[in-house]
Amino acid sequence: MLDAAPFQHRFLDHANYYARWSGLAIGIVAAQALSTLGHIEFEQRLVFCITAFGLCAVAGVLLADALTLLPQDPVRTASLAPRLVRDHVPPRMGPLIALQGVSLAVLLVLTAATASVDPHHILSTGKVIAVTCEGVPATVGPWPGMYYSLPTFGALAIATPTCMWALRRIVHGPGGAQQRRDRAWAVTGAWGLLVSSQQLYALLMISVSLTETGCAGAMGALTFWVFYPLALLNLLTVVWSLITVVAPRAVDDDGVRGSLDDE
Repeated sequence: MLDAAPFQHRFLDHANYYARWSGLAIGIVAAQALSTLGHIEFEQRLVFCITAFGLCAVAGVLLADALTLLPQDPVRTASLAPRLVRDHVPPRMGPLIALQGVSLAVLLVLTAATASVDPHHILSTGKVIAVTCEGVPATVGPWPGMYYSLPTFGALAIATPTCMWALRRIVHGPGGAQQRRDRAWAVTGAWGLLVSSQQLYALLMISVSLTETGCAGAMGALTFWVFYPLALLNLLTVVWSLITVVAPRAVDDDGVRGSLDDE
């Protein structure tokens, strides 16, 4: 009679990988389903798709962390140094992603404050921005005001404290140093995927709105020198975060590994 215990153990040992990949797959399916909502305008559908994909990625990583087998290591008293979250997140990308999260919140607040009411859609506040073109008032859009950014604010409000709680749970919980590192990097990557994809789309909306008219003026120069480089940086962060969610050790850092080996 075959023993089912080894298979069960092997499945549980890789359940975290399955959960992370399933989160990404479900996110793709959800984004595809939302993209077919014909009664919602194209820009809003893209917001829903990006938000749904990011939240599913975060949910998959959190589920993977909950399913990770944690060996109960014997208590060691050789070192009394406390474990800190900042020592377990990516030393370079972690601060960058945190800065992107803050800048995304500031950007959305500024765009919400500068947005205007579309005269053709009175009930849709925060979709356009008012400009003056050769002395003639006009509106350009789509503009990432409250109409488009509410899903983003909601996603950040849910994912940010949840990921912070998960990081603290990982850092102060049981498990080996390398295992804690992999789990913390995966959580950071999932949150970074949500933040960077949202900011990338917001920057693209701003750039399109300001460059589609010849009256952008100083804002057009700001788009070229600031918004385009930021969009490229966010694109690189999206790629890094996606790779980190799928395989945290694929983006290993020798300095981090050395510090982990010293524990």
